[in-house]
Amino acid sequence: MKLTDLRPNKGAVKRKKRVGRGIASGHGKTAGRGHKGQKSRSGGLKNPAKFEGGRSTLLMRLPKRGMRGQVPGAIPRVEYQIVNLDRLAERFPEGGEVTPEVLAKAGLIRKAERPVKVLGRGEVSAAYTISAHAFSASAVEKIKAAGGEVILLGQQKTEEA
Repeated sequence: MKLTDLRPNKGAVKRKKRVGRGIASGHGKTAGRGHKGQKSRSGGLKNPAKFEGGRSTLLMRLPKRGMRGQVPGAIPRVEYQIVNLDRLAERFPEGGEVTPEVLAKAGLIRKAERPVKVLGRGEVSAAYTISAHAFSASAVEKIKAAGGEVILLGQQKTEEA
């Protein structure tokens, strides 16, 4: 066998379709491009992928500056930082006064400035004086049962229930 004997397998090499060589060829006249339109012209399709034929693109039609889904004039919902009683018992087993600043230093919440809600998962054995923006009913019940006190922040009065 010599290098000159090498040939591709039968059917592996296909002849190029020669278009635009007269009507009799079957690929003449429009040369497979159809009639009129942007794709039939020389130069083909030179528009970006987002082009929608001249109408305003989807990117332009979407609302800008965030889609919050809020009704105008509606009160935005408060997003609380959550702290459960079992986490409090882990970090502060002796009890004492617990404020958002103390919770932030202990790493139980991210920022002391944002509202905090105490939930009732877990048990409390020590007496706590907890200051937070909201409490679940079970958390208040468990804190009171252990001899603690609940202080609601963001309101004028001290809450006892």
